[in-house]
Amino acid sequence: MDSASGAGASPPDPHGVLVVPTTSTTAETIPGPSSPQEAAAAAAASPPSRYESQKRRDWNTFLQYLQNHKPPLTLARCSGAQVLEFLKYLDQFGKTKVHMNGCPFFGNPTPPGPCACPLKQAWGSLDALIGRLRAAFEENGGRPELNPFAARAVRIYLREVKEGQAKARGIPYEKKKRKRAAVATVAVAKVTAGNAPVAAGSDQVGSSGESSKMTNNNSVDDDHSSAGAGVIL
Repeated sequence: MDSASGAGASPPDPHGVLVVPTTSTTAETIPGPSSPQEAAAAAAASPPSRYESQKRRDWNTFLQYLQNHKPPLTLARCSGAQVLEFLKYLDQFGKTKVHMNGCPFFGNPTPPGPCACPLKQAWGSLDALIGRLRAAFEENGGRPELNPFAARAVRIYLREVKEGQAKARGIPYEKKKRKRAAVATVAVAKVTAGNAPVAAGSDQVGSSGESSKMTNNNSVDDDHSSAGAGVIL
């Protein structure tokens, strides 16, 4: 009987293998850097940001400018005067039309036709460039008190370029208008607070605190503004 039943049975299916899934209750962990040196190496291996790449290109361009200077200059002998020469040298690569005083389109933000006025670097581009070079100078071992890109002459030049281009291109001073409006608002608030009784809260103190914050923020924006498109050299 057994032999007969064994002979009549079908052979086992080689593909009918039962697969039992296995699960692991241990969470998988990704090993991190075991030392600050490895962390620094990992950070260096990551691709630099667009700002860092542009800052490196600007720094190399300035160093090349010093080497090509007549006579050649070293970074240790560089001052605000050389920075001003560099900014004026970049005007030949500018793409912003700056109308001259005798141009019929002077002060027109949308001139109806072409003119012979020169192309220059926009103020926003120069301001952003100086901000990147100022940071690169200190990152490459320069002392902050000897930073030529933070010289007073450079700040004055950038302010003159901003005002001159605003008049030539007919660009309104949006920031200064906001400052005057803020001062007028603070003055009205002070008069109102002087004529009205102070409630149980501290509204008067709060308004003066807010006005001081607005004044401080505006002064910081004027001294350290670095917004604008980068200069592609």
